Amino acid sequence: MASVGRAVHPVASVGLVLENLWTWYRRNWRATVVSSLLTPLMFLGAMGFGLGSQIRPGPVTANLPYVVYLAPAVLVMLSTQVAASESSFPVLGSFKWDQRYFAITATPVSVDQLVTAQFLWVALRVVLSGLAYLAVASLFGAFTDVRVLLAVPVSVLAGLAFGTWVMALAATVSDEGNAFGNVFRFVLVPMSLFAGTFYPITQLPVWSRPLAWVTPLWHGNELARAAEFGHMDALTAAGHLAYLLLLTAGGLLLARRRFHVRLKV
Repeated sequence: MASVGRAVHPVASVGLVLENLWTWYRRNWRATVVSSLLTPLMFLGAMGFGLGSQIRPGPVTANLPYVVYLAPAVLVMLSTQVAASESSFPVLGSFKWDQRYFAITATPVSVDQLVTAQFLWVALRVVLSGLAYLAVASLFGAFTDVRVLLAVPVSVLAGLAFGTWVMALAATVSDEGNAFGNVFRFVLVPMSLFAGTFYPITQLPVWSRPLAWVTPLWHGNELARAAEFGHMDALTAAGHLAYLLLLTAGGLLLARRRFHVRLKV
């Protein structure tokens, strides 16, 4: 980090924090392989090829082989899980355990620059995980069109739309066990199961569908499938994007506020 009292360009300050995060990740990336790559691939194999071998193409799967129908949504689910993971314990740990954030903001790096860097880091982690998943899943024929690459930015946005709120929570709590455990058990897992990842939400009871509509995962799933299969009109796509952007902005603003409060700036 730059020495105290030395003027640093804001972009350079953000870059310094990102460099710090990247240095740690470069040395410890192996610890993230299971959650970032192997788990979603096992989901895809078990559900897409295992269960999918018993499901014939039809209206429920948009007349697509089940693994092809499932693959873009697993990308979005992966991105949401990675964003939540990177925004929870690592953020809290930087406040509570190694107090890295206090050391960083003791330099000319401002809280806003720190939040920006942490936000960009989560986005970068989601991109790296998503591209790795696409590369491996493509080898098994899970994708049918190069347009699936358009699903990567969609999945990043969906991940950030959830991850920023987790980041705000991490900047608020001290009891990590209950807080994150409840989020993962009662929000992330049900959202993964009932927000259109494995089947259209039209298969759910009518009364329960609004619960899926409010989740970033459902909007991401719809956009990711549309990116590969091209079956969505521009106005509907704009609505999904606007909702994800609104969620991301709201979570980021709240995270910024909580960072300022906790760092007493």
